Amino acid sequence: MNDATRVCLACGLCCDGTVIGFVQVGREELPALRELLDVENANGEGFFLQPCKKFCDGCTIYPDRPKQCAKYECGLLESLEQKEIDFDAAIETVHAVKQKKIAIEKQLALLQLQLKSESFYFKMVELKKLFETNTDLATLSQDHINLFTDLNQLDSLLVERFSVSISS
Repeated sequence: MNDATRVCLACGLCCDGTVIGFVQVGREELPALRELLDVENANGEGFFLQPCKKFCDGCTIYPDRPKQCAKYECGLLESLEQKEIDFDAAIETVHAVKQKKIAIEKQLALLQLQLKSESFYFKMVELKKLFETNTDLATLSQDHINLFTDLNQLDSLLVERFSVSISS
């Protein structure tokens, strides 16, 4: 197993809803994937929101996963394959993102913020919008400021290392 595959399997940030909010499913894939996943239908094509229900410490439908999942390669893998970073640095990056995600989830629970989405990615989009509408940091509690800071740090990590951004 090569380093890129090992990093990918150890990561799962695309499947757990950290770097991707949804997966597009092609027309030809719909019948088979409907047997495996809760696929929403939109204009003859489908999608499902992340986190993927078939991800549990790894993809449980790997041989039958959607084409978009099979083709997806994040910026971290590209950097590893281009030898811009090594295996240990890639694993460190994955760990840093997972720790930042855990910190944000703890802060969300502490603050008891009611966000609409189950997807971590879309929760972060919601949070960014909330913070954009309340730009006066003086009116925020220290816990809110910590959450805002962690959200921005996570977004920076995702942009820098994974070539994705939590866009609002």
